[in-house]
Amino acid sequence: MKPMLPTLHADIPTGSDWIYETKYDGFRSILTITNTSIELMSRNEKSLNDNFPEIINEVKKIHKAFEPFLPITLDGELVYLETPHFSNFELLQIRGRLKNKEKILHEAEKHPCRFLAFDLLKLKGNSLQSNTFKERKSELKNLFKALKLGTTVDTKTSNLLQYVPCTTDYSTLWKEMKLEDGEGVIAKQQKGKWEAGVRTKQWLKIKNYKRACFFITGYDKENGYFHVGVYSKNNIIQVGVFSHGISSQERHALLQIIRENKHSETANFIEIKPAIVVELQFLSLYKDQLREPSFFTFRFDYHVEDCTWDMLLLKTAPIHQEISITHPDKPLWETVDLKKETFLSYLYQISQYMLPFLQNRLLTVIRFPHGMFGEAFYQKNCPDYAPDFIQTKKHEDIDYIVCNNLSTLIWLGNQLAFEYHIPFQTIDTSNPTEIVFDLDPPSKEYFHLAIKASLEMKKIFDKFQLTTFPKLSGNKGLQIHIPISKNSLTYEETRKFTGFIAEFLVTSFPDDFTIERMKKNRGNRLYVDYIQHAEGKTIIAPYSLRGKKEGAYIAAPLYWEEITPQLSVEQFTIEHVLNRVKNSGCPFEKYGESPQDDMLRSLIDQIG
Repeated sequence: MKPMLPTLHADIPTGSDWIYETKYDGFRSILTITNTSIELMSRNEKSLNDNFPEIINEVKKIHKAFEPFLPITLDGELVYLETPHFSNFELLQIRGRLKNKEKILHEAEKHPCRFLAFDLLKLKGNSLQSNTFKERKSELKNLFKALKLGTTVDTKTSNLLQYVPCTTDYSTLWKEMKLEDGEGVIAKQQKGKWEAGVRTKQWLKIKNYKRACFFITGYDKENGYFHVGVYSKNNIIQVGVFSHGISSQERHALLQIIRENKHSETANFIEIKPAIVVELQFLSLYKDQLREPSFFTFRFDYHVEDCTWDMLLLKTAPIHQEISITHPDKPLWETVDLKKETFLSYLYQISQYMLPFLQNRLLTVIRFPHGMFGEAFYQKNCPDYAPDFIQTKKHEDIDYIVCNNLSTLIWLGNQLAFEYHIPFQTIDTSNPTEIVFDLDPPSKEYFHLAIKASLEMKKIFDKFQLTTFPKLSGNKGLQIHIPISKNSLTYEETRKFTGFIAEFLVTSFPDDFTIERMKKNRGNRLYVDYIQHAEGKTIIAPYSLRGKKEGAYIAAPLYWEEITPQLSVEQFTIEHVLNRVKNSGCPFEKYGESPQDDMLRSLIDQIG
């Protein structure tokens, strides 16, 4: 059976006859379940059973519950779900292309996809196609209630079969979808009947298009596509082509300008140097290329230098519309070629790794309103001019910002908050959720002492079978993190452990390490700071930039094998850190899965 298909529409239709659902970016599919068979079919009527065995196994697992309703046919979307409104099409495509059975089974187990049902076509063997959509949707919801599968899309549940809810409040749905970077919204007529294989206007898809500016780089004479690019530093990055959306008059004028100003021409292609700026709308970036680009308008008010890779990325960021990025070309460092747009782009790209450590914590930032060209100041209190979406928490008469989402992070970044300092506890506990050792050498020239201290500490941790996570401070030292469960240990209890480790180090290497708090009494020894691990104290957050004149370095998480004499903070620039997480992943990826409560409790009891 071929599915009924929606028609692309520019605007959301309104009125009492319309209801709205999230549009997911996946594989449209029909799931048919009988007493003897389970078939997952693509929109082109090809079986997906072998490619997505997790869906078939999920149905088998609850087949007994399905029996009173069989035979049954569900219409829906096969997705790689990441949030309630966002599905990752790129990862789904990779899954769909796998041919090796072992690899398919491995991915199905490790990263299962889900079938999101939005329509019911057959129930107890009876066709519902002549029923109204409102009636079919009601039957579908009742079915999921009867199966005890829930009636929301939820990433936290293990259910691989989920119900797509609908709403009459398109405005709220659109805002929620945009903040999760969903593909769009589907508007459906409540009285509409289901028609197989028809592209209907009873269902309208309104896509979450973004807009950005690009310069023309050439014209393909064979297929009629204009090529566009952006700058990354001084290099041109080709990001896609467009042909749709431009009127015949505009196309003729653009071609004339390209021919008159061409840099070179072959039988198939005319090349032009960056000079003409256009604004395009597009769905997303896929492998650094524009998805579904189309012409929107010429931008004679833009310079080609304004068309940058960093600004393109920021235009794709799913953030609140109240955020306006100001002065993107503002230089931030004297010693480094770093502009504000690059810093904000870094925050966006690193956010998935950084935000978990800011989550539900009272945030202290250090702001540099003029970059490294002026004075900095600490900010704890949320300013009066903060947007309404900024979450705050009152503590000891201070209205702290709690940075739980990308919008807050980008807003703070636009205020030129370089440094993000967090306490060791979350807002819902007075006990630490991690232990952190701060290894602080007297200067960068003594960074080798931080390397020595961390490696000596690792010997102890390994002996006790403790999983630990090292990171650069971003300045002159190293920090060792040990995750613990919420409310498992008090600060007083963790102090016994940190004090024991510090004393052991200092006793073993008195010429290299000290716990002396007075700087003048430390000499050239590294300070093992365990006193800092206390209520009300803070530590620099993983992936935070550091505001140091000599360079824009990152408090970057490390793999233990990276801690060698060759390690240097100067390596960990914005560009290096982004390339590193892209190619090697995040060293703190399993941080939340590694609480060390039992072993630490045992050690603390032994220490007394």
